[in-house]
Amino acid sequence: MAANYSDDIGPMAYPMKLVSSEIVEHMMGWNIPEEHQAMVHAHWRSFPAVSKYYHFILALIYTMLMVTSLIGNGIVIWIFSTSKSLRSASNMFVINLAVFDLMMMIEMPLLIANSFYQHPIGFQLGCDIYAVLGSISGIGGAITNAVIAFDRYKTISCPLDGRINKVQASLLIVFTWFWSLPFTILPALKVWGRFVPEGFLTTCSFDYFTDDQDTKVFVACIFVWSYAIPMALICYFYSQLFGAVRLHEKMLQEQAKKMNVKSLASNKEDASKSVEIRIAKVAFTIFFMFVCGWTPYAIVTMTGAYGDRSLLSPVATMIPAVCCKIVSCIDPWVYAINHPRYRAELQKRLPWLGVREQDPDSVSTSNSVTTTQSHTPNAET
Repeated sequence: MAANYSDDIGPMAYPMKLVSSEIVEHMMGWNIPEEHQAMVHAHWRSFPAVSKYYHFILALIYTMLMVTSLIGNGIVIWIFSTSKSLRSASNMFVINLAVFDLMMMIEMPLLIANSFYQHPIGFQLGCDIYAVLGSISGIGGAITNAVIAFDRYKTISCPLDGRINKVQASLLIVFTWFWSLPFTILPALKVWGRFVPEGFLTTCSFDYFTDDQDTKVFVACIFVWSYAIPMALICYFYSQLFGAVRLHEKMLQEQAKKMNVKSLASNKEDASKSVEIRIAKVAFTIFFMFVCGWTPYAIVTMTGAYGDRSLLSPVATMIPAVCCKIVSCIDPWVYAINHPRYRAELQKRLPWLGVREQDPDSVSTSNSVTTTQSHTPNAET
């Protein structure tokens, strides 16, 4: 009878002792080999290991996002690059943004596989690959949004001599890719900063937890480079754009009052202006989603480097990371909903989508003809 009891924990049946040993609560990072433990910060080891079901749910979410991004951004690149009506300098930036979004999609299969293994596949090498893709796509997408804001401002405020040509657009696109490289290459080569697992330890980003001056300066610099500067540029160009539109409308109204007419703009000019304004609204909507998607993640990184780290649980850091991926998937569908010429092309090429949009060029032409015909009897009278 004595053999059925444990000497160290008192009168407990031996089978119960076996069961109790199987329900030991693991901590984060328990399944990472000893030689790779250095890549997991001590902050994460203070949390219980995330349930495998959470990992499976995250894998399911990323699978849906991957399919959505692949279809949406793939259609954007296909239609914008092959349609004659959309093959403009301004729309080159749209294609560039879709390429960055697709690059973020490429890392999603890695996370899905990581979720089933519950650790980064390939450990440090796999972590570096994942983080490099995320860094290039995230920083590149941010500065591309700023370039799109600049293009919208130039196109609408200076419609005659302010439009960007294709050579200038190509140079700006090359600039966006160079802009994404410094804070990708430096941590990848461990010259300054490094890439480490975060959240559920199945995603990777730059290190914002190591408590030394070098890491704190790195986090501050990448925050300014990848978030603050693009955000400031976007806010400046859109504020200038809206100011120019208001000033233009005010000047037209004042001149119309002096001439005792209802409006100085022809229907064709009104239609053209309306198309440009709708495109500007699309760009502003994407900027708003960029703010909603990346601001929480920026707050997480700054909190990790300078704030109260106890607030950053695995779940609290994974939610902003998922939001960033969601934005890259939604971007192309915003164009599908609002971009007039893109919707017209969708109606032609993919009628089964049920998109209904008149060709803006044909609408403006018919309006111009109607205006001419309505003016002719007045002239004869």
